[in-house]
Amino acid sequence: MLAKRALVSAVVIVGAAIGAVDAVRAQSYPTRPITFVIPFPPGTNTDLVSRPLAERLASSLGQPVIIEYRPGGAGGSVGVRTFAKAAAPDGYTLLLSAPGAIVIAPAIYKDLGYDPTRDLIPVAMLFSVPQLLAVNPTVPVSSLQELVVYAKANPGKINFASPGYGTQPHLLGEMLKRKAGVNIVHVPYKGPAPAMTDLLAGQVQLYFETVALFLPHVRAGKAKPLAVTDETRSSDLPNVPTTVESGFPDLQATYWAGVLAPAGTPMPIVMKLNAAINEIVGSPGMQLNLDKISAKPKLGSPQEFAVFMAAQMRKWSEIVKAADVKVE
Repeated sequence: MLAKRALVSAVVIVGAAIGAVDAVRAQSYPTRPITFVIPFPPGTNTDLVSRPLAERLASSLGQPVIIEYRPGGAGGSVGVRTFAKAAAPDGYTLLLSAPGAIVIAPAIYKDLGYDPTRDLIPVAMLFSVPQLLAVNPTVPVSSLQELVVYAKANPGKINFASPGYGTQPHLLGEMLKRKAGVNIVHVPYKGPAPAMTDLLAGQVQLYFETVALFLPHVRAGKAKPLAVTDETRSSDLPNVPTTVESGFPDLQATYWAGVLAPAGTPMPIVMKLNAAINEIVGSPGMQLNLDKISAKPKLGSPQEFAVFMAAQMRKWSEIVKAADVKVE
């Protein structure tokens, strides 16, 4: 009994010592440059947020913040796998990722090479952008309900685009098929640009994509918006109803981004980063950047981000399973 008590006491002492070391390390952190790893090529809408975030975080923490792009396909999972295997858990290499690689890919790929819940720690969310369902103007419908009626009358004749197999727009199309009971055909592309090009040309009839990417085409009359996949309407398209208003409350998804760290990163450092990022994302200056991509700021604790990720994983896993989406 005495030996057991001695062992327990030793564990408590060691744990307290480690916690004290982490706290001291967090007080001095950072002492050298920080790197943001982005698993996508430059030039995406995320750049409108990541670059000003890096600049302001550098000012806040007193150290340079460098952006490093590590594209590699598979919805960003190639870059995330490299990050998960190589990044040290010290707060100096962070991941800035969209949902595909961290909440959708685990349900799709048999051998992903990493486990987001095991290998990554949520630090802070940044923003969310609602998806928009739009059709080519030649499609004779003006609402989501009319689209469903039209699709049922023309089974297998309506094609929906996506920027790739297993992406959020692809899974939204699969959701629409299941929820509405329609037969529409998936046409995957290598990214949003060619998918948008073919929608505007009438090669495909409908497409789910972010409000920001659709906005110039909607304003030019080259794409017809039907519904916003969110609980509230977009301020950029106030006359376009939500999927909730259109009778499909489950047909919701937002494109979002967040900052994550390697597993094992000391929690005091995670909390310090969370506080600094929340302050920046909630600032009026950052809102100007978010407005450019029709985005809303997302503030909260690492714990709230973890709960959100878990809910997203459950949601997309159910959809992937129901639609039998598989990639070896």
